[in-house]
Amino acid sequence: MARDTNFYYSFMVLPAEKRAAIIAVWDFCRAVDDAVDEAEAGTEAAQVAIWKREVAACFEGGAPVTRQGQALAPLIPKFNLPRAAFDALVEGVEMDIGSRRYETFADLYEYCIRVASAVGLMCVEIFGYSDPRTRQYATNLGVALQLTNILRDVPKDLAIGRVYLPQEDLRRFGVSEDALRREAANAGRGIQSREVKALLAYQASRAREYYVRARASRPSADGRRLVAAEIMGAIYFSILEKIESNDYDVFSGVIRIPRPRRALIAVKTWLKNGG
Repeated sequence: MARDTNFYYSFMVLPAEKRAAIIAVWDFCRAVDDAVDEAEAGTEAAQVAIWKREVAACFEGGAPVTRQGQALAPLIPKFNLPRAAFDALVEGVEMDIGSRRYETFADLYEYCIRVASAVGLMCVEIFGYSDPRTRQYATNLGVALQLTNILRDVPKDLAIGRVYLPQEDLRRFGVSEDALRREAANAGRGIQSREVKALLAYQASRAREYYVRARASRPSADGRRLVAAEIMGAIYFSILEKIESNDYDVFSGVIRIPRPRRALIAVKTWLKNGG
């Protein structure tokens, strides 16, 4: 795992065995996601089919053929990893084939559940928990992180023909996809359209709502066990705050948190949770 990732700062607080397991799960999830994003045009469905078979092999006692599947398989019984979460992840990645649009937030929410919350539900089994409400915490936090990603990556997604912002929101704020492309074409000048800025501010407020929901649903009894997830949430919340402080200008460059700042967030979060 590259050191310059948000996940590194989260996972470094885990005991060695759990850290190795989380990295194996993350590597598997990353490979599934890359299956569509890096596939040659027209081969995406075939790539997704490969990973559907790989999940089946891992959970049904078969012989995984990928390096990621071979690393994952022995962890499934050890940590009671849920197959439903892995199936959901592959289904979510499959939703990225083509130039999919999401009519409503309810539609986008289902996508977020599959590609992000599912990963959280895998991870909490490795972290360990005593209160079943932890699964709702993982679900809410996953949605918050994915909504932050979607907001940050609007121009990158536009460049490959994807628009994750709900179509109903674009209509509500009077924003066309061409208007978003114009902002991307004029990057570096700040957002020119009040309507686009209002649209992005609304998306930011929705992401904030799910961070609040995550905090509210986190059982205090599992606070120390969930410190890695809390670090992840704190880093991504800082990305959201930076987008807001930049007046929602996600077009002038990718919003990132510098490595020293991420390390500081990790230490503060760890201490706050009884590290």
